[in-house]
Amino acid sequence: MKSLTVTEVPRSLDWHEAVRQSESANVYASEKWGEYKRRLGWSVKRVIISDQSGRELGLAQYQVRKRGPSRFILAQGCPLLTEKGTFQAKEVFEAFIAHLDLGRLDLLGIKYHHFETGEAKLALLAHGFRPVISAKDHTLEVDLSQSMESIRSALDGRWRNALMKAERNNNIVIKFIHSPPERYVAFDAFSEMYTSLKERKGFKNSLNIQIYRELAAHDTCLEFQEVRENGEPVLVRIAHKSRHRWTDFYVASNERARAMEVPRLALWRAIEKAKQEGASIYDLGGIDPANNRGVFVFKAGVTRNVAQATPLWLYSRSSVVRDVAASILGRR
Repeated sequence: MKSLTVTEVPRSLDWHEAVRQSESANVYASEKWGEYKRRLGWSVKRVIISDQSGRELGLAQYQVRKRGPSRFILAQGCPLLTEKGTFQAKEVFEAFIAHLDLGRLDLLGIKYHHFETGEAKLALLAHGFRPVISAKDHTLEVDLSQSMESIRSALDGRWRNALMKAERNNNIVIKFIHSPPERYVAFDAFSEMYTSLKERKGFKNSLNIQIYRELAAHDTCLEFQEVRENGEPVLVRIAHKSRHRWTDFYVASNERARAMEVPRLALWRAIEKAKQEGASIYDLGGIDPANNRGVFVFKAGVTRNVAQATPLWLYSRSSVVRDVAASILGRR
């Protein structure tokens, strides 16, 4: 079989449209996410893998960070295989690895975030990638192939009663907003509530609110949900939506929202909208029963359908580098 061609994507190419056509299109492979990571200090590149006839077989957006003599390369939500690429998945991954020209101290990580296909998994295994899973790589999923009546009847009794209480409150207005000006306003409210939440609970994460604000407001892969009580914002949800899966990305609320059971009503309306738009899964955004029991109990009131996330796949020319990294990351 003739070798494949890997071409760095020019800025003139509509990357958003190229990714959108994939069955596994997702926010992590999007141009906006790449720009976010670039502003955080990563070098971000995009490539297209093609055959000798010029047919596109795969697309990959990857991030690079140098540490002394080594590089860490991370591909999130990709490589994406085209319809023709699925039949040559092993060769597509081989071409991608060769393009990276890895040194012996370099490490390549591929994380699909639930958008991994069977063909991609087989290709990763064929090339000696090592999967890494930690306790935090689990989530709860709502099966949207059911009717809303069935989903509602399966809710925990206390959860359902609290939802009914919130539904009777005529002062609560829930909107899904799409215009950037409205999203800026919602994001600023989210930022204030999220900062307060982090201080109250004492947790840390990698979200840079200042950098992400502009990008999120214009990202069509994201759904913004804003909840107001008597005109005042009390909850903001930012969900990632793809063809088949909606995922809670970030949610923040204030004390007033929690007193009125707004988080339950807001989540229920988000589940309804995801089903209306044809999604088959609503991902509640991860669980950590050991260290964040309260959030786990809230989510478990909706469903107890536990799903393991797709692993972080690690590859290096040196099996020692790969295995040491896997051991460290597996203890997160």
